[in-house]
Amino acid sequence: MPVRDNPFRAWIRLEQPRLGSRVSHASDEFFAAKERLIQPADPVFIEDKYDDHGKWMDGWESRRRRTPGHDFCIVRLGVPGIIHGVDIDTSYFTGNFPPQASIDACVSDDDVPDSDWTVIVPRTDLAGDRHHFVPVNDGTTWTHLRLNIYPDGGIARLRIYGEVCADIEAGGVIDLFALKNGGRALAASDEHYGSMHNLNLPGRGVNMGDGWETARRRGPGNDWVIAALGRPGVVERVEVDTAYFKGNYPDRVSVEAALFESHDDARPDSESWQTLLPESKLAMDQQHYFETELTDLGPVSHVRMSIYPDGGVSRLRIFGRVADGAGS
Repeated sequence: MPVRDNPFRAWIRLEQPRLGSRVSHASDEFFAAKERLIQPADPVFIEDKYDDHGKWMDGWESRRRRTPGHDFCIVRLGVPGIIHGVDIDTSYFTGNFPPQASIDACVSDDDVPDSDWTVIVPRTDLAGDRHHFVPVNDGTTWTHLRLNIYPDGGIARLRIYGEVCADIEAGGVIDLFALKNGGRALAASDEHYGSMHNLNLPGRGVNMGDGWETARRRGPGNDWVIAALGRPGVVERVEVDTAYFKGNYPDRVSVEAALFESHDDARPDSESWQTLLPESKLAMDQQHYFETELTDLGPVSHVRMSIYPDGGVSRLRIFGRVADGAGS
């Protein structure tokens, strides 16, 4: 299913291994390893590929169950988060998908929790070779999810959409927009070639597809992205990284900021935006650091990065100190 049809695309994918998430346990993984369940790449089907256990499938697959019960897999999130929705993806599993699935969640410090689990997705009918988008509305912060399949079979991917719940205290300089600190991109003028959610991932981009990139602009104007900081803070340094963007990097960039009471107030046409970084030249495939160019705006909660006229940015870092009284 195309990204544009994903009802949860505004949220962060919490199962990403680069956030530290991993599959910590599976009741059975005879046909396909549990680690494939959360691999970042979309699943593929290789018609003539077999291994010692049979047909190679790109996902997690248990053997045919001949006894009572059901199979399950536990995902330990790299960062605690509130879940807003999941995608149980059975792509390429046709005669071997489970007819039903459910998801439980818990809070624990253990890889395989021995604690009470809470149902967040009740038993749900599945079909073969398709995405199943299921909303979650409990508003609780979780550390583990348990995917139950009835009775056995294969799931290509489990995508877990939500928001990071970071424990941040006022003190030293941190990346206020970092995903691990609760930062999140909220809206963008265009995401034709790359998601806005790549902008605050850990580390530098691994290729050109690991950034935010817009379509070629053929009319007037420029592209932009609006981001929420993990906590309101005072910005001291901005980094704009154009790694791997060479023939398609923006010519210039500017950053505005504001202190809003809610995400809904951070609209593109809000009159509260103030210039944090004036228009500045960019170069291809490099990290750009801005410090002396910044305006002291005091505490801010949101930023809007504008690129002129279009193109790709790999990472945006907003370094600063959490404002007094804004720690978790």
